[in-house]
Amino acid sequence: MKKEENLIYKLESLTDFHRMFGLIAPRHPLVSFVDIQQMKFEPANLPGALIMDFYKIAFKAGLCGKARYGQNYYDFGEGGLVFTSPGQVFESPDGSATSGYMLLVHPDLLLSYPIAKKIKQYGFFSYAANEALHLSEQERATIMTIFNIIDEELTSRIDDFSQDVIVSQVELLLNYSNRFYKRQFITRKAVNNSQLQQLEELLDQYFTTNKAVIQGIPTVQYLAEQLHLSPSYLSDMLRALTGENAQQLIHHKLVEKAKEALSTSNLSVAEVAYQLGFEHPQSLTRLFKSKTKMSPVDFRKSFN
Repeated sequence: MKKEENLIYKLESLTDFHRMFGLIAPRHPLVSFVDIQQMKFEPANLPGALIMDFYKIAFKAGLCGKARYGQNYYDFGEGGLVFTSPGQVFESPDGSATSGYMLLVHPDLLLSYPIAKKIKQYGFFSYAANEALHLSEQERATIMTIFNIIDEELTSRIDDFSQDVIVSQVELLLNYSNRFYKRQFITRKAVNNSQLQQLEELLDQYFTTNKAVIQGIPTVQYLAEQLHLSPSYLSDMLRALTGENAQQLIHHKLVEKAKEALSTSNLSVAEVAYQLGFEHPQSLTRLFKSKTKMSPVDFRKSFN
């Protein structure tokens, strides 16, 4: 069967995944721990892309970042974690040699546990593959300990306590991943500061070239695409650097540009709003007042 590049295939169960990649049937219908090297498949027989109805947390041993000590940031070379949430589309594997492990978790496993709601708050499930979590040797050992506990539960016993133990380990894994991502934002501080500077320049250029008049207010999606980042990664990176997410940064820039126009020109509030990409002047007034505690008109009066 020739691979159909444009075909998107949906995997609704862990059994579907195991069957597609030549694995033995999962020991538990809602959670599975997979050794990537045991996956057997012909890339040409796979669809172009896949959608899964379950979470995937994959550790890949060959996923290494590039060290840049001269720029004061670096990535570790002990492998990395990639996260996928239900409903995400991703390309089928190309068959290139890799090693590592994969944890598959169906959302139904988490029902009735607090993590069922909390898991949606972890932004890294929306990161792109090139925004993987690169692990140090110690971090890798921590992650592998959790993986091994889950694997042991699945292979040695299934009893009344298994689900509680496994879910608690999944939550622990996510908490550690959250901590390690915060560390990664710190170790990449130099390059992230560079991207922050690029972001400031992008926003300034957006308004000076009148893109706002044509395209409206800049969106997080637009800025992320220009920086070749996912929107979630961009917001989390900015939050780590500045304490504000991408949307808040856009709002800050809009108010800054509005102040500039109100204090250096005779444009009406409506004209200023139009230049900044607002559809309605009232929207600018609301944003401006929420950030400065005064209306654009009152600001102009106080400035003059």
